[in-house]
Amino acid sequence: QVQLVESGGGLVQAGGSLRLSCARSGLTSSMDSMGWFRQAPGKEREFVATIRWSVGIRDYADSVKGRFTISRDNAENTVYLQMNSMKPEDTVVYYCAAGRRWRQFEYWGQGTQVTVSS
Repeated sequence: QVQLVESGGGLVQAGGSLRLSCARSGLTSSMDSMGWFRQAPGKEREFVATIRWSVGIRDYADSVKGRFTISRDNAENTVYLQMNSMKPEDTVVYYCAAGRRWRQFEYWGQGTQVTVSS
């Protein structure tokens, strides 16, 4: 089993920054695909960013390119999402995800709320 625990959500003003963290634990050695998704009430979960743990390949949704950066720390076994130039439409719950294959996710965190005030 794999456990994912997100942290770092909160309230920020438009134009500001937040950094989300996702701490991995359990059988994570095979979890090569890590990602961030977000979901607004009543809407489908939306892809935000992904990173391939072994080689560091990254990909982003068009809506966050140039503003958000995904990264990982091997020593801390943690993946991060640095969010800059935030907009009110970034206000949603953010979820961390993990999977064995690239862009295929099997495990999910509990989510962390991000609110951007205008």
